[in-house]
Amino acid sequence: MTTLHILDCAAGNTRSLVNAVEKLNWKVKWVQSPADLQVAERLLFPGVGHFGHVMNILEKGGYVNPLKAYLCSGRPFMGICVGLQALFEESEEAPGIKGLGFCRGRVSRFDHSEKSVPHMGWNSAISRNGKSIYGLDLNRKYYYTHSYRVSSKESDWPGWEIATGNYGSEEFIGAIAKDNIFATQFHPEKSGDAGLEILNAFLNGSFYTPQTNIQLSIPSGLTNRIIACLDVRSNDEGDLVVTKGDQYDVRSKESGNVRNLGEPIELAERYYACGADEICFLNITSFRNCPLTDQPMLKVLREVAKTVFVPMTVGGGIRDTVDPDGTKHSALEVVDLYFKSGAEKVSIGSDAVYAVERYLERGCFLDGSSTIEQISKAYGSQAVVVSIDPKRIYVSNPSITTHHTIKTAFPGPNGEEYVWYECTVSGGRESRDIDVNQLSTIVEKHGAGEILLNCMDKDGSNSGYDIELARDVKNAVKIPVIASSGAGKPEHFEEVFKESRVDAALAAGIFHHGVCGIMDVKKFLYDRGMLIRMA
Repeated sequence: MTTLHILDCAAGNTRSLVNAVEKLNWKVKWVQSPADLQVAERLLFPGVGHFGHVMNILEKGGYVNPLKAYLCSGRPFMGICVGLQALFEESEEAPGIKGLGFCRGRVSRFDHSEKSVPHMGWNSAISRNGKSIYGLDLNRKYYYTHSYRVSSKESDWPGWEIATGNYGSEEFIGAIAKDNIFATQFHPEKSGDAGLEILNAFLNGSFYTPQTNIQLSIPSGLTNRIIACLDVRSNDEGDLVVTKGDQYDVRSKESGNVRNLGEPIELAERYYACGADEICFLNITSFRNCPLTDQPMLKVLREVAKTVFVPMTVGGGIRDTVDPDGTKHSALEVVDLYFKSGAEKVSIGSDAVYAVERYLERGCFLDGSSTIEQISKAYGSQAVVVSIDPKRIYVSNPSITTHHTIKTAFPGPNGEEYVWYECTVSGGRESRDIDVNQLSTIVEKHGAGEILLNCMDKDGSNSGYDIELARDVKNAVKIPVIASSGAGKPEHFEEVFKESRVDAALAAGIFHHGVCGIMDVKKFLYDRGMLIRMA
């Protein structure tokens, strides 16, 4: 078994990358010191998060010059995400901090005036010369998650092979290759079979792979994501199961038992095979159990990461915690453990509400103490999802409340024509005096990279998403928004995408109960002209 060295700069989830490499029958060896770069025959440099954070780790560890020497040695090198950006001279993300300077140009932030930032989801990487660089396929989509990019106009690229993607009106670098150097802005280890093929081509030195009479058959651009959600908790027998609530009540009205809809690992593998763009695990009992001692959930993540090569989000208990023996753990320790177990993103619920309350009490300024700020600083905003659990509060007139209201097409029980959305904590059991518009805009300031927008009134109803809520939040923030709660048929996905412009739609019960499959939803949307990842 041939060995691949990996240089890790606290890059978040490297577990999935290791699993992908080992699946391709290669052995992984971690770079422990700069001296290891002298003996490495093949080097992979992944990176997630902040450009400055990565470069500081390289500098403090004495890796900068040895890494430059490796790049010039002719030995195979692959960079991923920030591993690509670090090859350039500098980044707008970290003014004053130098990159490796191996490539000319500057990394800059996406323009958010016309689109959500981060750029998160499945997009193209199309070779400029029509050749397939390391297995890149112009008709397949790859998983990106980044706020900063290298513009395709940044350099004249002499001698380089370039593959580009489009996001809004901007064309950016999706991959570059020259001689022994290959780097991708997307994550091949999270890009399904298409990504595994690219990793395999790099590992085996297949710079060009054959493409015969291939023409572009799908548009370049970001797809609409379909996310499968698994609510995970212990049942009354102590087994970890996937369940589903009816307005957040997970117990059957007939038997009183926790609804058991399947085993988490089996369902995650099935949804991956059926085309899910992401898998979201919500550990809905975690507010009663510290994640650091919740071994069943961690085992689920580790096992799923061995066979599921799309992004995974995990939520529940992402906060500072204390073990039963009094040992304290920071939120960053909790997050690090989830990432090491296979998650790409963490979802923060109640703690985000508490952070916003403290922000308002302080007089509306950031102090760096919130879980969101800490995670965003260490891993980048794309690693932080804020999950919001709001419920409708009807009012007859906006003037009777200080909260952000909208006029609704679905009047209240007494004919009220206006509604505001009240945020809740502890799995919807406790209401707080904060509206969803406040929460969404303030967590964006804290550094959240995505909003997971639930709706207690719609949960388990199969009546469709709350379009009014989704549209209102989407208009209020610049970060991606995931619509959740209420999907009952494929038409509901089309409605929420077209009428609210959300970036993704999440569903659970419709898939668990077999009402329709993930690919049924995707084919329905694809047939109606929507941009969808079909393979």
